[in-house]
Amino acid sequence: MEQIKLQFERFTEKEMIERGQAFRALMVRRRTVRDFDDRPIPTGVLEDALRVAASAPSGANRQPWRFVIVEDPETKARIRVAAEKEEQEFYSTRAPDDWLEALEPLGTDANKPFLTEAPALIAIFLERFGIDEDGKRIKNYYMGESVGIATGFLISALHQVGLATLTHTPSPMRFLNEILNRPARERPYLLLVVGYPKVGAMVPAIERLPFDTVVTKV
Repeated sequence: MEQIKLQFERFTEKEMIERGQAFRALMVRRRTVRDFDDRPIPTGVLEDALRVAASAPSGANRQPWRFVIVEDPETKARIRVAAEKEEQEFYSTRAPDDWLEALEPLGTDANKPFLTEAPALIAIFLERFGIDEDGKRIKNYYMGESVGIATGFLISALHQVGLATLTHTPSPMRFLNEILNRPARERPYLLLVVGYPKVGAMVPAIERLPFDTVVTKV
């Protein structure tokens, strides 16, 4: 494979510390939002964030992510109806008691108004295998890990420009293939709700685990 020279920007120690602290201060303020304003997102902002997501590393560079931007009100309404149907089934019959108990402090239920209130949804699909020009199946590698990393890039990029997000994962999500006309080889991975928080939006007063609990240095 052809090689190209790495473009890598080096910083002084002082710059590294300052940049790290600034990024940390930005990201620790990120919160999941469930109350969205319907104000439209400026043209190009989502596309730029998705270009960041599409730059993520992936197994064997297969890039097994596919993103669908949904802004059409009718399509968002169809997604909400299908998602709430699955969520109603989940909350009423499928969810074990300990799961419902864990969700209770977050105030979630089967009603998902944010799916139609937010200006945009980004449906993220995991491509289980590719197809080459001759119609031959191409194996993808580390698909879940790759799409998860790209999703993290995307959430960070959206937070960087001042947009709030909500990760929504109704189960099952195959209705997204039908509504968004995606092939069967693409598995719905996550539905990302994107927009501006409503003025005065409230979020649960959660706490993060202590740093020393989640990080060990050896």
